Amino acid sequence: MRILGIDPGYDRLGLAVVEQHRQGEQLVSSTCAQTDSALPFAKRLGIVGDTLAAYIRDHAPEHVALENVFFNTNQKTAMDVAAVRGVIIYLAHAHALPVYEYTPPQIKTAIAGNGRASKHDVMHMLHRLITLPEKKRLDDEYDAIAVALTHSAIHTHQ
Repeated sequence: MRILGIDPGYDRLGLAVVEQHRQGEQLVSSTCAQTDSALPFAKRLGIVGDTLAAYIRDHAPEHVALENVFFNTNQKTAMDVAAVRGVIIYLAHAHALPVYEYTPPQIKTAIAGNGRASKHDVMHMLHRLITLPEKKRLDDEYDAIAVALTHSAIHTHQ
């Protein structure tokens, strides 16, 4: 099974495709797509959609796993991320892909064994769970890999 893990954002969109095999998971691809903050939000949303559509076309995932993020402080950011989530869910639907959502504590528990694990703990465990080719990655890319691996772990045990 091929899983597209997504860390949603309009500034930085984390994307990762993980393939599930009997002997474990393999990272097929990961990236962090960034948009220019000087652009109008509608343009940035369009870039996110176009980037995601191309990633789906290029990597042919079978499931989409999405981090379900909650914001307590900035209402505008929360609304903008909600718009990105809408684009993601729409594109998954347009490609007949089921969407699964995981909260940060679920992801931290699946990867690090602790729902309150730090980002550092999660990144450290990712390197132990899956072979990650050497390259500089932003947090959003690591988060997308973690979301995909979470789905793999949870989906395997259902």
